[in-house]
Amino acid sequence: MRLTYLLICASVALWAAPIRAASLQPDLMPRAAAAEVVILGEMHDNPAHHEIQARIVAELMPKAVVWEMLTAKEAGLVNATLIRDPEKLEQVLQWADSRWPDFSMYLPIFQAAPDARLYGGEVPRQAARAAMQAGPAVAFGADAARYGLNIGLPPEQQAARELLQMQAHCGAMPQDRLAAMVGIQRLRDAVLAREALRALKETGGPVAVITGNGHARRDWGIPVYVERVRPGTKIFVLGQSEQGQIEGQFDVVLDSLPVPREDPCAAFTGSE
Repeated sequence: MRLTYLLICASVALWAAPIRAASLQPDLMPRAAAAEVVILGEMHDNPAHHEIQARIVAELMPKAVVWEMLTAKEAGLVNATLIRDPEKLEQVLQWADSRWPDFSMYLPIFQAAPDARLYGGEVPRQAARAAMQAGPAVAFGADAARYGLNIGLPPEQQAARELLQMQAHCGAMPQDRLAAMVGIQRLRDAVLAREALRALKETGGPVAVITGNGHARRDWGIPVYVERVRPGTKIFVLGQSEQGQIEGQFDVVLDSLPVPREDPCAAFTGSE
């Protein structure tokens, strides 16, 4: 997932003009505060993006936070007492064994709203394997039809998403696996949307969602599923780019400098 996201962002054109500023746009918080669900996108390994997320969460003081980085089980382990003990929090979440970047980048987001109820939107590996074999509707389970996972995507979107998957895997992904990879992405979007709606129902909101830009995008990410299931939900979506590079539609895009990275294609090509 992380590799996929980094490669996509390295190869796409800008759809939404970014705001190149270290500070928040003056009207950003009023727009976010007026929403029921506030989706905060990121490039996972960019510390500046997490700083922005933490600042918005601190000002918003959401009743609930949905994490792409946590399973439902992991989210249920976290409370305000644990958040006050960062070392223990990291250990309880077994963050060092996860696929996510350094815990220190995410800790300020936890600390920004310690009393918020946490929800986990990460798809467990078993469910992801089920999606590969039987499709996202089977892996999602009950309500799959309600979320639209039982129907195919428009051909143009399916083709575009398969192309992104191929680019994300440096051209090394077998052609016959691309549709399944798109299915997993749809599953992840729908699970995050389901958790956001559950959080909204159980807490009354506002709900903040911490996730990658690919899941945040308005044109085919979480908002599509939220609006399908609960039409009229007030949603605000932030995308975060690097030097203007981002794909998708967002309400606001904030831009940051890129972080140094190793070549993600080296694993496929054998180059150093």
